[in-house]
Amino acid sequence: MSFKVWLKALRVPFITATIVPVLLGSVVAWHLIDSFNWLYFFLVLIGVSFLHFGTNLANDYYDHKSNNDEANETPTQFSGGSRVIQDGLLAPKKILYVALAFFTLGAAIGLYLSWALQSVEILLLGVVGIFFGYFYTAGPFKFGYRGFGEFIVGLCFGPLVVLGSYYVQTGFFSSTALLASIPVGILITLVLYINEFPDYNADKSVGKKTLVVAFNKQKAMHLYHFFLLLVYLSILSFILIGFFPVWTLITFITLPLAVKVYLVSKKHFNEIQELLPANAMTIALHLSIGLLLSVGFIVDKLLG
Repeated sequence: MSFKVWLKALRVPFITATIVPVLLGSVVAWHLIDSFNWLYFFLVLIGVSFLHFGTNLANDYYDHKSNNDEANETPTQFSGGSRVIQDGLLAPKKILYVALAFFTLGAAIGLYLSWALQSVEILLLGVVGIFFGYFYTAGPFKFGYRGFGEFIVGLCFGPLVVLGSYYVQTGFFSSTALLASIPVGILITLVLYINEFPDYNADKSVGKKTLVVAFNKQKAMHLYHFFLLLVYLSILSFILIGFFPVWTLITFITLPLAVKVYLVSKKHFNEIQELLPANAMTIALHLSIGLLLSVGFIVDKLLG
């Protein structure tokens, strides 16, 4: 029972947000330098996963402290926190202590990689990740409450992780890795963004200024649709200017799913239960497009 509770608290199914950018950054590196360090790959994957888990737990704790999750009368499987505190399954302080433990473990892996690679860059990326992860909902910054949450999630699970994974394999950064991080960064932002719609009333009641609260729901959904289109336009643009291999066009097989997301979200943006399929499909788009981008680089390397 306790193990299942912790799996729920950690929100393990959302770990795809970490797997996708780590894999993509590592594959783009292999595409360039012809070598792949599996040990470093798994250390990055585990380290970033630890930071992700720490962030999830810290968010649960501080959303409890702000009364945000308690005020949420319409939690779903995608939003409203893990509910382990609200359901009396875990004590709030225990959640916080385990969050700090995960941040510490992630930091230890980052310190090892920084030492092994003699790289201050890896250390700095790790510090930025921990800072934004903890203070996403913790005071005094509470970025997620001040209108910066969506941007920070896109930054951390896009450029930060993709570039960090790339750097660990190569020892340097590149424009290709940065550009590769853009579509996955936008998509993970959209995962968070569409999950904010069911939380609208609770977030507004405690002064949590998400973009959905800042705009009304209809305008917020227009913005969601714009960035969904931008994902495909960015991939196509990067192919045309020569940064992405032509094989990454394989990502466009997801277009029917994107169209379905558009239709469902346009019709049901103000209906929580009816919107849930769009929430699930947004997660599926992030996973499938991220993996297909990696496949495109892999196929180009193997056939090149």
